[in-house]
Amino acid sequence: MPAKAAPKSPRKKTTDPGLAAPVREPLDRAIAELGDGARVWSRLSVDQRAKLLDRVRAAVGTVADEWVDAASASKGLGPGHPLRGEEWMSGPYAALGALDGYIATLTALAEGRSPLDRVGLGVAPGGRTRVKAFPTVGMDRILLSGFSGELWLEPGVSADEARAEAGLGQRTPGEEAGVGLVLGAGNITSIPFLDVLYELLAFNRVSILKVNPTQDAVVPVFERALAPLIELGFVRIVRGGGDVGAYLTQHPGIGHVHITGSAVTFDAIVWGTGEEAATRKAAGTPKLTVPITAELGGVAPIIVVPGAWTEADLRFQAQHIVTMRLHNSGHNCIAGQVVIVSRDWPQRDRFLSELRKAYAAAPERPVWYPRADEKLQAAEEAYPDAQRLGDGTRLLVEITGTEDPTAVETTEYFAPVLGVVTLSGTGQEFLDTAVAHANDELTGTLGANVLIDPATEAALGSGFEKAIADLRYGGIAINAWTGVVFATPILSWGAFPGATLEDVQSGLGVVHNTLLVDRVERSVMRGPFRPFPRGAAGFLQPRGLAQGTILPKPPYFVDSRTNTEVAAGLTRWHIGHSVPGLVATLTKAMKS
Repeated sequence: MPAKAAPKSPRKKTTDPGLAAPVREPLDRAIAELGDGARVWSRLSVDQRAKLLDRVRAAVGTVADEWVDAASASKGLGPGHPLRGEEWMSGPYAALGALDGYIATLTALAEGRSPLDRVGLGVAPGGRTRVKAFPTVGMDRILLSGFSGELWLEPGVSADEARAEAGLGQRTPGEEAGVGLVLGAGNITSIPFLDVLYELLAFNRVSILKVNPTQDAVVPVFERALAPLIELGFVRIVRGGGDVGAYLTQHPGIGHVHITGSAVTFDAIVWGTGEEAATRKAAGTPKLTVPITAELGGVAPIIVVPGAWTEADLRFQAQHIVTMRLHNSGHNCIAGQVVIVSRDWPQRDRFLSELRKAYAAAPERPVWYPRADEKLQAAEEAYPDAQRLGDGTRLLVEITGTEDPTAVETTEYFAPVLGVVTLSGTGQEFLDTAVAHANDELTGTLGANVLIDPATEAALGSGFEKAIADLRYGGIAINAWTGVVFATPILSWGAFPGATLEDVQSGLGVVHNTLLVDRVERSVMRGPFRPFPRGAAGFLQPRGLAQGTILPKPPYFVDSRTNTEVAAGLTRWHIGHSVPGLVATLTKAMKS
């Protein structure tokens, strides 16, 4: 059965228009058309739905270049800008990966198989079943060489139950789920696209997508990419500000809301604002009268486990952390924000020196998201001794023994602000302390990053995986960035379970999850600690302790010299599967 959303409250029978008729009437008409579309969707077989997604896939391939141009322009990345590769990977590349995953899942169901029949299952700590979701095909092992990803299910879910329940809404395709509202994200262009797909496939729910005003320039692309779904009445796309969003959340034709945004916006939707919100929370009477799911971000930790690192390791992992912070100028809900290091690590000072250099040297980029300058100013006011690095838009906050870490640990700055916090201990003692600190002191439960060298992980043995199980985050990346979890849609994306309407933390429910697995607790991604050629030695280590790689520095690193060429080439491989094109792309990747 589908994963549970927030509990349903009694519906309001009327809604205050609040909008002028020329604005309101097209919205009402779109919702009415979607009501018809919901009935049409319920009459399509799973096989027909798979063929429909093939059409969407072709449409995405057709608009991929236009998608990247529009997204780049909206962020101040002009033609030829070296950082446009980020828009390839977080736009059409992610969209195509999701479509391929969903088509494979629907094909399995149409053939009478579980989507998990050809996927390895195992046991994770705490009575959990692990689904070895990635890589699934041989090409995955080349394009993301050395990376692997798992879904960890909620404790008590057996392997047999996982297989039987995989498919979610597509196990009962004839059931109607009505019309939902998707309030699109304003930062990453694939998010609205992926959220609409998940609503349709996980829950059989058609959607009205209200784009964030920052994404208005991409609407024509969305309309063409989703044209096969729009033509049949399964999707409608509208623009507008907060007033339009507020009207839609209270519309009697909407049966569910999904939002990617901030906890402040979530609370305003669910409870209202000011005295109204306080009164409603105290009485337990939400303003929103339908279920809601949400992905809301947080303060993401980067736990650096002390070990014996080479000079090349120190430089590479410093660049890795800078990528976690500066990708998309830090305007990511999953941007790494707090580096947790050991004060007892003999290499700490050397590592922090490399971190400062990498943070300062990364290519300049626009800080484009609305009010990001205010967030930077607030961080600087909280930490007057923080260092302004690079072009002056990057703030590095190194917490000393006398400074209060509360602001950097509890405020999601959504801007280039990177904090460093030190704790005591080495080995398992440090790791357990860092996990507890991340769980208890940092705001949110969306994603956590852990960097550990193979020898140290081997020495920790089962204690390492137990620590990973203790991390209360919905996405965990080991020697990788949780941004890769997001961009690998076969994995789930969302907060750790346990939030409520009253205390939403990083959100409710998950998205992506193209295997349509029920009762997912988290996704765990592993990457290689070292790039090629140093990382090739990992092939000689036991799998799970060190994963070898044939790829050099990943193309999504912010200082990659071939970022755009490789990202565009990988996307075009997904579109047309040109072997010569792929060879050329991999050759460029070796020069990153």
